Amino acid sequence: MRRALVLLLPVALLAQGGGAPRVSDEAYGTQPYDRYERPQACATCHVDIARQHEQAMMSQAYTHHWDEIEYFELALPHAAKEPKVADVEAGCNGCHAPLALLAGDIPPKPPKAGTRANESVSCDLCHTVTGFVGDVPYNFNWVTQPGKIKQGPRPGVVSPHHETRENSFLRSAEFCGTCHNEKDSWGLFVKSTHLEWLEGPHSKGGVVCQDCHMPPAPGRSARMGSELSDLRQHLFHGAHDPGKLKGVAEVRIHPESREAEPGDTVKLTAVVVNAKAGHKIPSGSAEERVLWLHVEATDAKGRTVHLPVDRTGFVDEDLTIASDVLAYQDIGDIKGIADFPGLKRDGTYATMKPGDRIFRLPYLDPKGRMTIAQWNTAAFGTDYRLAPLAARTETFTWKLPQDTPPGPVTVTATVYYSRLVSSVGEFLHVPAEEWEPVQIGIHTTVFEVLE
Repeated sequence: MRRALVLLLPVALLAQGGGAPRVSDEAYGTQPYDRYERPQACATCHVDIARQHEQAMMSQAYTHHWDEIEYFELALPHAAKEPKVADVEAGCNGCHAPLALLAGDIPPKPPKAGTRANESVSCDLCHTVTGFVGDVPYNFNWVTQPGKIKQGPRPGVVSPHHETRENSFLRSAEFCGTCHNEKDSWGLFVKSTHLEWLEGPHSKGGVVCQDCHMPPAPGRSARMGSELSDLRQHLFHGAHDPGKLKGVAEVRIHPESREAEPGDTVKLTAVVVNAKAGHKIPSGSAEERVLWLHVEATDAKGRTVHLPVDRTGFVDEDLTIASDVLAYQDIGDIKGIADFPGLKRDGTYATMKPGDRIFRLPYLDPKGRMTIAQWNTAAFGTDYRLAPLAARTETFTWKLPQDTPPGPVTVTATVYYSRLVSSVGEFLHVPAEEWEPVQIGIHTTVFEVLE
């Protein structure tokens, strides 16, 4: 979220690495809005692609309700009072409203003003990116060259409106990493989706971001274009897409024994798998995401009991087990609320009970408190998220009550996901659609209680 890494340099200089400054304000205010075509102009020819892009978060990165609230109610006030994080005033826009950053329109007016900042990550921004500066893509260190030459992923494309140049960078995961990796003022990667992919099996197998988020399908890239068998769909579907979320974490649960008697201790093991994502889950804005495992048992008389997870004793484990404790006190610091006690750390979900396992990476502010302000992150707790194609086992030990009736006991393990901690969403009046929990995995098992 820092201004410093957007540069306007020729590709030749990038290839040389020759003295290109890593930290510079050169791009800020150097490109007026009119150097970039409006999405409506692109849509006259690229109809299907434009319609897909309109529905994607790419086109709403600045106007989306939570992004607007986070920027104007948290990031901007914090930047004004704390020099350590002052860069967020401009820097947030490097990925959320890049044309505004390039135009020097900082801070942009709120979305209701209808400025070109509302174009968010627009067609012409991405298709004028030629590469990136340095060895690691992060903090919008892409290079843009606006004009009649548009960068594209395939050779030999002819357009009556612009020149098209094949650029393999648009096919690379590094292209995505320029915004989907973010380093804060403490030098921490507070967003690391590309780096997580790089360390995982999908990278090693040659599966890049675009293969999942821009899958190929037959179609025409433009009205006058030829039919293609592998046109990249501009869906960019992720955490805001119900289909993408469904099954992203699979769960199975089983008892150690299929038979038990009242008073016996029963041990159940749940296996939770990141079966779909090529990065950890949650990823991206992991500081505000909540992914949890909830287990219940129902006896033959229909009585339901919640089962808390067994502790394993790793460092900071308390931060991964649901509790009624408070956190996010830095919201009070940012908003100037005296003696702000904080908000419920794990939200106010009816589907979460104390003792549920939470798969998270805790972000800690300079005072060691959990924060949802990624720019205010001075340290991390233990990373207990789900790595791609990896599983975690969680055990649940339950001593059956003496009055447990004979018959079947049904145990249900459910994985839920929320894009924003509900207590934060409610406090900041974020629409409920942003923080309501989504069921993404469920499994039941049965054991028998003997007479």
